[in-house]
Amino acid sequence: MLRFFRAYVKSMRLYYAFVTGIAGWIGVSFYQFCAPSRYSAPRGMVILAMLFLSWGINQIVNDYLGLPEDRVNAPNRPMVTGELHPRWALALSLAALFGVGLLSFHLNPWSLLPLLIGVLLNVLYEYAKAWSLLGNAVFGLSISMCTVYGFLASGPLLRPVFTSNRLSVVLLVALLNGLMTYYTYFKDAAGDAAAGKRTFVVRHGLQVSRWMGIAGAFLPTLAFLGMGYLGWLPFTDILYLRDFAFCGLMTLFLQVWTACLYFRYPTGERTYFSLVTNFRACVAGQVTLVAIFNGTLALYLLSASYVFIGFLFDMYRDPQA
Repeated sequence: MLRFFRAYVKSMRLYYAFVTGIAGWIGVSFYQFCAPSRYSAPRGMVILAMLFLSWGINQIVNDYLGLPEDRVNAPNRPMVTGELHPRWALALSLAALFGVGLLSFHLNPWSLLPLLIGVLLNVLYEYAKAWSLLGNAVFGLSISMCTVYGFLASGPLLRPVFTSNRLSVVLLVALLNGLMTYYTYFKDAAGDAAAGKRTFVVRHGLQVSRWMGIAGAFLPTLAFLGMGYLGWLPFTDILYLRDFAFCGLMTLFLQVWTACLYFRYPTGERTYFSLVTNFRACVAGQVTLVAIFNGTLALYLLSASYVFIGFLFDMYRDPQA
């Protein structure tokens, strides 16, 4: 039993947890900003704990559905080697999701909606990968559900539910994560091709994909500026401009750095180890959205996430796992 749980935790790949955790933290902290009298700190901590663990729980589902390509891309993963029994691991994840669902219903029944959509998108993602950039879009939307969940689970429903600001933030989270997963396809190209998953890298080859990666590094910044120009995300709503600008510049640097790393090392061991910069860039972008309405929290999150993503990633030194 201890061996099973050790393999399960290893398969959760918790260096990813900051992706879902910070995405959800956007929603939690925004609810606190909008309705401070209704916000409960203990409730917020419970929500954040679930969001940080949600990646790992869903990762087991992804590993189960993605076994064919993992046998090529990551032959040393516990589920591939047999160290982690696939069906028992899947059963544990489904039980955990059921428990999260019950708790979510208690927090706010409306929070079940993004939870259900996120789980369905996570399953759909394994099949959407076969259709080039559709997989990236589905993945990005699945992570954006963490933001919606964090907001809805934090307290009673706030009206109006839909505003241009809130929808813009959700779209930006989706874009940041769609871009992040685009770079991960470089290391998975061989297995994806063998399993018939026609990702953009498989479909168009390394040369085109490298240049697309460079262009993609600027997409979140251009999208934010475009939304501001259209009035969807008014620049006057940025309450902590100095902190926002700092986080934004760090994000842009990390995104360009990520693109350059994958341009230079599209294959080989360095492709795997470039993931840590990729994750940091994605999380930094999400932190920048927190900086719009809570600059101090954003600076703390930027520092902590940068350190702990590297710390957790260093526990996974085997590119084949």
